[in-house]
Amino acid sequence: MNRRISGKVLALHLGIIVLLLVAQFVLSPYHHTNVARIMVFATFALGYNILLGYTGLLSLGHAMFFASGIYGAGLTVFYFQFGAIEAFATGVLSSLVLGLVFGLIAIRTSGVSFLIVTLMFAQAAFLSILYFNEITLGDQGIVISQVLQPFELWGTEYPFSDPSVKYNAALLLFGVTFIICIALVYSPVGRVLVAIRENEARTRMLGYNTYKYKLVSLVISATLSGAAGAMYALLFSYIGSTFASIQYSIFPLLWTLVGGMGTLIGPVLGTGLMFYLVDISSGLTESHLIVVGVVLVGLVLWFPKGVMGTIREKWLTWLP
Repeated sequence: MNRRISGKVLALHLGIIVLLLVAQFVLSPYHHTNVARIMVFATFALGYNILLGYTGLLSLGHAMFFASGIYGAGLTVFYFQFGAIEAFATGVLSSLVLGLVFGLIAIRTSGVSFLIVTLMFAQAAFLSILYFNEITLGDQGIVISQVLQPFELWGTEYPFSDPSVKYNAALLLFGVTFIICIALVYSPVGRVLVAIRENEARTRMLGYNTYKYKLVSLVISATLSGAAGAMYALLFSYIGSTFASIQYSIFPLLWTLVGGMGTLIGPVLGTGLMFYLVDISSGLTESHLIVVGVVLVGLVLWFPKGVMGTIREKWLTWLP
């Protein structure tokens, strides 16, 4: 069940990383910051896509993993003055543990039941953040820019207020995540996940422990989502309960569906399209959500499997 990565697949995906690396030298300051934010959110979407696009499990609770990364990193910086690396590691570890504990319970369900369970746990996490307001400051949130120490490498300090530091840190996370996803998709584990998505009963009949593989998928998805949250907290110096709300569970679902679930480039493209669609339309009219809705309807009609999903089906069948 192992497939080798073809040269053109590897060239295309590594080319995207190189293109983003070069883009920072030509982008205006406004778009420079936007693209950095998009890369962090694209990491979130890539993590979500592992669960939905490749395993077939629809979640409405990924905000709790994103938020666990944000709070794991942000609170340790604010209260314990952790350095960037320690804070990021804490955020990633917290999301991994949460994903494992949650997965041991939730993976026993499937379909609509799994969707409801993820939503319930995510809402419980959101309400917990509001309940422990004295620590999290709830809706008010916490700004950590005053206590976050610059990242130090070989005696040189790199403050996170520096736009180039934001961009390259976001690119590093995105690039590593992108490569991890490519490796996973082409690995034996990735092929089993796709088999579960297509027909779980038959996959189980072939002798695979589908519970174990779905748990692995959820833990990987949660960890990557948490890594995106931890990086967001460090780069943009703000943590708040909004990041645990249902809105941030819908976002990765929307980005993945628009770009094309079950494709590697799809969630990245979907994140960028939706970010700039909202940004541009909100600058043109106060009723920008109507514009967004019309464009989404058009995308569904012309690209029923998402942009990259439809392109793969009709023209580029070799895309993973």
